[in-house]
Amino acid sequence: MPSAYTMPSRSSARAAALAPPAHVHAVGLALSACLLLSHPAVAQQREVPPTVAELATAKLPTVVTIIASSGAPPVRQTAQSEQPDIGPGMGPFSTLPDSPLRDFLEDLMRRQAPHRGEGPDAAPRGRPARALGSGFVIDPNGYVVTNNHVVENADKVEVTLSDKQTLPAKIVGTDQKTDLALLKVDPKQPLPSVQWGDSDRSRIGDWVLAIGNPFGLGGTETAGIISARGRDIGAGPYDDFLQTDAAINQGNSGGPMFSLQGEVIGVNTAIFSQSGGNVGIGFAIPSDLAKPVIAALRDKGRVTRGYLGVMIQPVEQDVADALGLKDRSGALVADVTKDSPAAQAGIQPGDVITEYAGNSVSEPHALTGMVAQTKPGDTVPIAVLRDGRVNPLNVHVLELQPTRQAEAQPQNPGEGKLGLALAPVTPELRKEFGLAPYAQGAVVVDVAPNSPAARVGLQPGDVITRVGPAPVTGPADVAKAVEEARKAKKDHVLVQRRREDGALFVPLPVGS
Repeated sequence: MPSAYTMPSRSSARAAALAPPAHVHAVGLALSACLLLSHPAVAQQREVPPTVAELATAKLPTVVTIIASSGAPPVRQTAQSEQPDIGPGMGPFSTLPDSPLRDFLEDLMRRQAPHRGEGPDAAPRGRPARALGSGFVIDPNGYVVTNNHVVENADKVEVTLSDKQTLPAKIVGTDQKTDLALLKVDPKQPLPSVQWGDSDRSRIGDWVLAIGNPFGLGGTETAGIISARGRDIGAGPYDDFLQTDAAINQGNSGGPMFSLQGEVIGVNTAIFSQSGGNVGIGFAIPSDLAKPVIAALRDKGRVTRGYLGVMIQPVEQDVADALGLKDRSGALVADVTKDSPAAQAGIQPGDVITEYAGNSVSEPHALTGMVAQTKPGDTVPIAVLRDGRVNPLNVHVLELQPTRQAEAQPQNPGEGKLGLALAPVTPELRKEFGLAPYAQGAVVVDVAPNSPAARVGLQPGDVITRVGPAPVTGPADVAKAVEEARKAKKDHVLVQRRREDGALFVPLPVGS
């Protein structure tokens, strides 16, 4: 099923299915809810606002419309005057990157938007592409926050204020990993501005107000609650979204999410939709993540993050069983970059990182965020589980460089069982499979269809470099490890396979 996350092209968001709500006893449930909320004690506890009119009136002047123009005309023009922030790969057809139907379907979706159509307002053929988004002023001197995907690849950016005044904007800095951007305009007089709030204190069920520019309609305000926290929707390595049922649509990207105290606790960024319109599931970057990123962009024009130098994956149940772990917490190290901080600290493939800087590591995504927030140059204590023992280590964190890859996103090894042919690494096999000169281990030369090895994703040309914590020098090491696992009545043996895209531990079923 195609993805229903409407967001920037860098997104690899997962598809989801929504079941229709139950309708049995709907009237009785609604009446019960109304009676419950009418009770004074409950209303006071939930802080149900009788109106948000005063808040909306006060904050509307701080929200702006972003107009981003590309100097080159789009390859194919559609009958519309302006496009909201639907970038390449966005919308419900983002999982069809190579489909010949994708462009047609996206054009159809755009043409069906309510503010577009044929006629005098239609864009002339060859007119440069324009994208509409939202933003908000964080400094009276003209600093404006928005999403990176709103202004990405734009040759010209303009900001339209609430009084309809349009000013040219300069891009101070962008951060693709968090999808944030900072703009600067030069107003004739100080602008109304907002204050950041503390998103960490926001609770599920708290009321919020979203303001933005949906479908190019200008300042529009919607209210709702925080539906969930800490959502990872696959948009980037540092996902930690607030989820809301406040109506957010295309064009709202970059707009603020306000608490009832009038503070910005989120930057509206993405929606879940199969139609391109609101279905009551929107996502905002929490202010606790956005605030330091924006501060760094304002100060340096870029964001500085820590770099560890490991490829990590989740501890799946079969992986935990193969390692003899009691639970699935932690981050399994699949590979360590040569001469990286991790390598210098003694971290090895097969280690499970359980603590970082005194904090427990629940899963790989949590570790990714911790490392990113570490100041480059700091020495951080960590704990790794190796051979059933916890080993304390100290790692000297460096700065993540643009050419380096960030900590790997969690990867999900497939299920599998035996059924492969191995061979020693020889000059002939190096040439046949294009192996690196330094490759050592056992080369996978054949994999039987529907076999155990095939199900875990092993392919001809893969090199098995480790079995558990032990390095592999040839096929005999793998065969010995499998036999020992069978004698110990284990279901899996953990092998590290390496190919061009990196290394990964996979649990290979050994059978009996």
